[in-house]
Amino acid sequence: MKKLVATLACWLVWLSPAMSQGVSVEVVLDQAYFLPHEALMVKVRITNFSGQPLEFGKDDDWLSFAVEGSKSFVVPRLAPVAVRGAFTLDSSQVATRTVDLAPCFDLSRPNHYTVRATVNLPQWQRMVTSDKKGFDILSGAKLWEQDFGVPQGVVQAGGFPVVRKYALFQTIHGKQLKLYLRLSDVAENKVFRIFAIGPMVSFGKPEPQMDKFGNLHVLYQTGARSFNYSIVSPEGLLIARETHDYTGSRPVLRAESEGRITVTGGIRRPSADDLPPPTTTVSSNDAEPKTR
Repeated sequence: MKKLVATLACWLVWLSPAMSQGVSVEVVLDQAYFLPHEALMVKVRITNFSGQPLEFGKDDDWLSFAVEGSKSFVVPRLAPVAVRGAFTLDSSQVATRTVDLAPCFDLSRPNHYTVRATVNLPQWQRMVTSDKKGFDILSGAKLWEQDFGVPQGVVQAGGFPVVRKYALFQTIHGKQLKLYLRLSDVAENKVFRIFAIGPMVSFGKPEPQMDKFGNLHVLYQTGARSFNYSIVSPEGLLIARETHDYTGSRPVLRAESEGRITVTGGIRRPSADDLPPPTTTVSSNDAEPKTR
């Protein structure tokens, strides 16, 4: 009987890995689907009900992560996760630490993955491990790509210009279709930036054009009569975003003689998501890429 009780106690401890001595750890993801090399922001939520203040973050070992693929395949770690940063968590309080795991683990292959976090409590000689949190890496469907030379005189050894590549992808997040922008080298061996521009409709085809500054202008349909107009710099920065509606005519991109791009047709509708905000008067079409 005593052996059975001891076995049950161990089983209960195993079933509750995210709680120890009043301290719980939880992994939170704001989205469940990612493209390879996309920022994978993981939130680690620590709750302290131990009755005493706890100190974290004084070294690099206080928080660690384990990422697994299908069939419990352990994903290789490429670089240390930056977690150092001291803080004190009083009893009955909750703290959240957010880290980007994309540069730290080899998540280049489409697959289903899980991540769990472990918090070290050296003052108790214990560790608290969260439950696993699942996510998917998707391949996406490439819609368009374009090589371009980085402007403003940036050159490689030998005087050759630095050449990069813009690419547009579409993915399905659950039941939602999303448009992605990826900035990489020409061979696609190094990805500088990848992010979701926004949701799109299945019956719309994105319209991309480049201006004289190397900025990528993208106009695509987001609803029955609504369009998103975004501008991305050669550094992969989203420098403008507008909403345009189909009113009398369909919005389209037009290249002007001096190499600028404008939206003609339809009507612009101010939106809280506008970048810059709709109250500003600066023209995003005049934005030049930052120099190094």
